[in-house]
Amino acid sequence: MHESIIPLNRVPEGSVARVTGLFTTGAMRRRLQDIGLIEGTDIECLQKSPAGDPIAYYIRGTVIALRSEDSGNILVRCNQAV
Repeated sequence: MHESIIPLNRVPEGSVARVTGLFTTGAMRRRLQDIGLIEGTDIECLQKSPAGDPIAYYIRGTVIALRSEDSGNILVRCNQAV
């Protein structure tokens, strides 16, 4: 296993990752920060839809769904072989 920094939409189901950065601006950035997606926050990939969009995540006691396009703008540190 190795530690990788990858887009959130590439985290496998059942894996936990830690947010390292957001690469989005404006209203979307504020929305992501409002739901707790800030540097250092742990997030678990719960389930990907059959088409891969949207993806369900568990963060700070809440389940959220993000479009793959949006979660691709969130970088995370994932502890596993990818």
